[in-house]
Amino acid sequence: MIEQEGKDRPMSLAIPRRKPVTVSQEAMVHQELPAPGQSLPLIVQPAFKGMSLVTWAAANRELVQGLVVRHGGVVFRNFEERTVEQFEQFTRAISMELVEYRERSSPRSQVSGRVYTSTDYPADQEIFLHNENSYQHIWPMKIFFFCVVAASEGGATPIADCRKVYNRIDPAIRERFRTKKWMVVRNYGDGFGLPWQTVFQTTDKAAVENHCREHGIEAEWKSDGRLRTRAVRPAAVRHPQSGEMTWFNHATFFHVSTLIPLVREALLAEFDEEDLPSNSYYGDGSPIEPSVLDELRGIYGEEKVSIPWQEGDLLMLDNLLVAHGRASYSGDRKIVVGMAEPRRWEEVEVG
Repeated sequence: MIEQEGKDRPMSLAIPRRKPVTVSQEAMVHQELPAPGQSLPLIVQPAFKGMSLVTWAAANRELVQGLVVRHGGVVFRNFEERTVEQFEQFTRAISMELVEYRERSSPRSQVSGRVYTSTDYPADQEIFLHNENSYQHIWPMKIFFFCVVAASEGGATPIADCRKVYNRIDPAIRERFRTKKWMVVRNYGDGFGLPWQTVFQTTDKAAVENHCREHGIEAEWKSDGRLRTRAVRPAAVRHPQSGEMTWFNHATFFHVSTLIPLVREALLAEFDEEDLPSNSYYGDGSPIEPSVLDELRGIYGEEKVSIPWQEGDLLMLDNLLVAHGRASYSGDRKIVVGMAEPRRWEEVEVG
């Protein structure tokens, strides 16, 4: 008897197996630019609700670093992070450790560890664009901002691509700054600005003198324990990763003519020019021409980009590539700041 196939025999059913679905790390976020033709900042948002920026960033450190070098700045928006502690975790995931705020030029309050408030200036005052600590011998490659509370009106952190600023400056002006560099002169303890004890975080004059010697600063003690310092720094630098030249200095920021008229007039009525809380010159001590300062302020203004803060936003900037400032505002506003990846002038190519 021949058994027919399939008769009185259990049929074998092939059950298809599910293939594992893999999602690339890059596909887990959406990337977009604020407007057509505008490369700064890149806005990165999660593709899935409840996604942790800290977890994603830790797995994609090289990607994040590459995006920041390419665009200069990245806004991370709508991730689950909402606390200062989570902000600190992100900075450690990307840059390992934050640095202390030294040689202070503006009032800040310590929030946690090496996280500080953004500059504690009155809400009705704007802060001109600048690269963090570019007047110092050691400055951070990265700076991070985190929005805990957004202002009810205004309060943006405007930014500008300093590669574009550099390329727009008259080559003759760039050459003048290349050969002369620029100088910042600061006076402490005259009733305006920060006292030297706050700036250098010590009450020991010998410690201040040692710091100044080690960091290329000329220190001069005046009467009544007051202090004047002078420091000469380059005005432009070649970025170590991208190879691009970028305008990196505080020369425009510190110049007395950049202050709002009311403040400028009050200071000039009170002090001789050499005793102003801060002022800038060419590196040989000669004055920077008003026409040059007007041109620089105009270029910064034309390159300025402002993205309104949303609570939970985290802005990461390459400090060499992008200058930042602050718009005036009303209502409560709390932006915290951290700095990382310290560099010295001798570690980069200046121009």
